[in-house]
Amino acid sequence: MINIGQFISACWRLMRADRPIGSLLLGWPTLVALLIAGNGNPPLRTVVLFMLGVFVMRSAGCVINDYADRNIDGHVSRTKLRPLATGELKPWHALALFALLLLIAFIIVLQFNQATILLSFAAAGVATLYPFCKRFTQLPQVVLGVAFSFGVLMPFTALEQGLPLVAWILFTANIAWTVAYDTEYAMADRADDVKIGVKSTAILFAGHDKFAIALLQIATLALLAWLGYELLFGFVYWLGLAVIIGMFLWQHYLIWYREPQRCFQAFLHNNNVGWVLALVVAAHYWF
Repeated sequence: MINIGQFISACWRLMRADRPIGSLLLGWPTLVALLIAGNGNPPLRTVVLFMLGVFVMRSAGCVINDYADRNIDGHVSRTKLRPLATGELKPWHALALFALLLLIAFIIVLQFNQATILLSFAAAGVATLYPFCKRFTQLPQVVLGVAFSFGVLMPFTALEQGLPLVAWILFTANIAWTVAYDTEYAMADRADDVKIGVKSTAILFAGHDKFAIALLQIATLALLAWLGYELLFGFVYWLGLAVIIGMFLWQHYLIWYREPQRCFQAFLHNNNVGWVLALVVAAHYWF
């Protein structure tokens, strides 16, 4: 007989709701886009719906990722205790939960206009494709970057701004940043991924991984600087970018010897980059 409490706990962990870092990394750029598209004052209802959508879609992405990796996670030290890997949940449970989360996300996006709904379908398609990409491409992190960055475009359409140049600048910056931090994440699993035949940018870049991450971070900063120039942001924004430069340098200190645990710490540190960026954009509009 199924223990309901244990089942709910397993679903919660399958959604990675107990580890909110993914929702935060998806949420900060979305919040930045909401602030810009809303000229510093986006409707509270819109903000709440987007943040709820961030949580639901990140959860859905985790569920379909674990479904795709259900025969792999048991062989990776960091993921061997996930609910599908241990048999705590069955594959059909994951598919049912994934469908439920997509339904909830669809109900949320129905509150917006047609352009936003169309973008949501594209976002859901890319997010569903991502977990399977590591089987046939060494650039799954790029697919993840695109999936994560739809949350940057949708606030502009939701607030009737269309898709101006600044939306695409922020979109591209977020892709570069996502590939950088997910490569740090992949560096933590590189030995296991090589053993089981899973592809990633960490494996593709090999000994040039730190240099590649640096280039991606420089591209992120250059695009954010372009964004600031286009929007005539003031001193506080540029001070924030200087702080982010220091944060990126700290991450390189962490990954210098490519120790898996420290690479994972560098990945987690990107949450700080996200909230600093959101804070200085908010400060520009509010103060």
